[in-house]
Amino acid sequence: PGFPVNSYEDIVCSLGGKEITIHPLEGSFQYICLWEEFKIPTDVIVIGIENMENFRWIRRQRQFFQNYLQQRGLPTKAIFVSRYPQSTDLRNWLCSIPNYYLHFGDFDLAGINIFLTEFRQYIGKDRTSFLIPDDIALRLKTGSGQRYDTQYERFKSLSSDDNDLQKLINLIH
Repeated sequence: PGFPVNSYEDIVCSLGGKEITIHPLEGSFQYICLWEEFKIPTDVIVIGIENMENFRWIRRQRQFFQNYLQQRGLPTKAIFVSRYPQSTDLRNWLCSIPNYYLHFGDFDLAGINIFLTEFRQYIGKDRTSFLIPDDIALRLKTGSGQRYDTQYERFKSLSSDDNDLQKLINLIH
């Protein structure tokens, strides 16, 4: 049970009523088994990261995340989480806390589908968003046409009532 957590700065939390600081060494992360007893400050944004390499080396991306959050008026103090597809522990924890959730998934149809079906529909539209960099059009130009072709049949009807996310879906197509 549980999920991994990471941060590029000290985040003082509680686990089972005892203080715990989330700030693993570079290249590592902490694992929260007792997720039902894990509490974070309400002014901390939770950022879900799909790619384990990005998750592991989060400090290398600190400036990117701080700029992104600041530009959008979101809290800049962040705790990063990663999910295991075989478990709903992370989603259940996110549903039990009031914090905002930002999803940093793959910029493809499958990644958007994961966000919509595994997180947003449970946590709610008002507390979630999908991270879309300002330069996403440039990033997609170097994407994999083969990956798109592989995903197309399954996700060709994917849509969202979120304007920014629908623009991303249209851009991918």
